Amino acid sequence: MSGPFADITETVFAEKSVLSESYQPEEILERDEEIDAFSHALQDVLFGREPENLFLYGKAGLGKTAVTKYMMEELKSEVKTRDEADELHVHEINCNGKTLFMVVRRLTNNLLPPEASSFPKRGLGTGDAFEELYQQLDRLGGTHLIVFDEIDHLDDVNTLLYELPRARSNDQISDSLVGIIGISNNYTFRQTLSSKVKDTLMETEISFSPYDAGELRTILHDRADRAFVDGGCDDSAIAKAAALSAQDMGNARQALDLLRVGAEEAERQDDNIVVDTHIEEARTLVQRGRLRNKIRDQTEHAQYILETIAKLENRGEVPARSKTIQDGYEQVAEAYGTTPLTTLKSIQDHLSDLHMLGFLLRHERNQGLSGGQYYEYELDLDPMIVLETREDIIQSSE
Repeated sequence: MSGPFADITETVFAEKSVLSESYQPEEILERDEEIDAFSHALQDVLFGREPENLFLYGKAGLGKTAVTKYMMEELKSEVKTRDEADELHVHEINCNGKTLFMVVRRLTNNLLPPEASSFPKRGLGTGDAFEELYQQLDRLGGTHLIVFDEIDHLDDVNTLLYELPRARSNDQISDSLVGIIGISNNYTFRQTLSSKVKDTLMETEISFSPYDAGELRTILHDRADRAFVDGGCDDSAIAKAAALSAQDMGNARQALDLLRVGAEEAERQDDNIVVDTHIEEARTLVQRGRLRNKIRDQTEHAQYILETIAKLENRGEVPARSKTIQDGYEQVAEAYGTTPLTTLKSIQDHLSDLHMLGFLLRHERNQGLSGGQYYEYELDLDPMIVLETREDIIQSSE
């Protein structure tokens, strides 16, 4: 008796990993202007001078992290050929879900010699962690570029961005040079910083705009040449994936997902070539997956509010006013053993944020002199996606 995998003998993929999010291309396509700006901002490193601080802005999937990784590798290679350049150390840390202490502690531990004990998780404060970080920077010497990905997710980011750029001028380091590279999905991140931090940073800003359909086709063709066996993907499927993504978010990650999931659909249907219809079928699957990820990215209380509205929607009780949502939210939060937010204003702030993020539809109502003006809300997505995602989150945390 043959096993369940016995009939699987062919694949459209030659190197499937080329279409994955973790894949780092050797060459960055369609980002020449951003690469030029990056090179100019960091040219001081080649001459042993203090590097500029650099901030990259743009929505997810626009190449910020990929360009940064590429530029760091290129810079490290070039530094080795330059007599004036100091030894270059690059440190990368993702700030999502991290506290300031966790970030500084991790940087410190990355710098410690192998035989040294790790900086403790408890018993010392953030100030102690900064002090140890400065000692380790000077112990190593050279130039240090510290890449903070998703820096807008970090709590107390003002302290980080005030301390590090001033470390040398405040005599906390003397034998090393430090530059900061911040990566943010939030175009308005700088506006949230304190005025003293803005004055201290003096950073170069590079904004990553969405890709158009032509740029996405170039990227997809390059990846498809390596990802698929000869004749495994029709050119029209590549054009379809590029066009759909350009119409939506101009997002390379989304376009690559469409191509990969479309190819998986082709294989599931025993087709030996990826065509337009497979990309169309992938569209629904990719959108569903991205919605799940967006829900996971929200704060705990924002997720409770989404779950509340999803339950109201299943009972046919939407659109709903914020007070109705607050009552349901309190029941949901308490069911999870969490103390709910206590003010209606805090619920309304979350509802406003979720509306701006595209999760909710908001309807303005005007009852005239008798009832006044107010908003009602409902989901702008399938409530089952919310409830299934919440269930997955709960199960994974148990």
